[in-house]
Amino acid sequence: MNENLASSKSIALVVDDDPNSLGMVSSALEENGMSVIVARDGFTAIDLVARVKPDVILMDAIMPKMDGFETCRRIKRAPNMTNAPIVFMTGLSAPDDVIRGLNAGGVDYITKPVVVDELIARIGIHIVNSKLVQSARDALDLSGRSLLAFDRLGHLVWGSQKALLDFDLKASEQMLLQTWIIDCVDKPVSSLVPLTLNAFEFTFVGLSSSDEILIKFKHGNSETNEQTLARLLSLTSRESEVLYWLTMGKTNKDISVILNLSPRTVNKHLEQIFQKMGVDNRTSAAVAADRILHS
Repeated sequence: MNENLASSKSIALVVDDDPNSLGMVSSALEENGMSVIVARDGFTAIDLVARVKPDVILMDAIMPKMDGFETCRRIKRAPNMTNAPIVFMTGLSAPDDVIRGLNAGGVDYITKPVVVDELIARIGIHIVNSKLVQSARDALDLSGRSLLAFDRLGHLVWGSQKALLDFDLKASEQMLLQTWIIDCVDKPVSSLVPLTLNAFEFTFVGLSSSDEILIKFKHGNSETNEQTLARLLSLTSRESEVLYWLTMGKTNKDISVILNLSPRTVNKHLEQIFQKMGVDNRTSAAVAADRILHS
């Protein structure tokens, strides 16, 4: 077992329409200590990334309706942007396909048939590197300086974890923000005032060494843990309560007593929760939910 993966309680999202490949890779990752969520198509993957924050994404390139390249591009742009590294895992081996994968936002490209030991080793490296970058960004969140970075056209490039989690604007609000960001670069800092949109406040910080526009982001959020889970995972209020107590280490019997529900009802809620989160066991659900609550 890869101790680095096992100790980190990392979450992997595996996206593949081939059930045999999906099962083989999922089993290998779980044997190495990872929690695994799965998607059989690009649309499901995008939905899961928006609700559950994986540490790494394994992406097949050839899938019906939406291929892996387009799925990767959509995952790597707002509003579903994720900092998780995306590793392509596909039968396409031509140099042009590798370039397409990297240009779409992937960090690595592995051709099938997959050599499991090589896959695990590469994933470990990418997760470690990603966590180092994310740790620096998390420090911004902890210091109360959640940041978003935009390019010169006002397009989101990256953000600290809490900022990305809370960043959710309507199309009209995004246009206002984009216009404000572009104006910030052309005006003296002394004349700039924060932009308030709904419950969000944006403050211009400056330009990074790579010419990214840095914006401090605040969200006036007074949600309970259960409300946060319900909002981000599209759960009912009762499902979010069940999931919250699951993250607290409670058994089904404990949850039934706490919420005054029958054990059978708790089981039915958990089945719905697992389906919405794209997981198949209590541990994976609890790890993903706990990540959301403590990011």
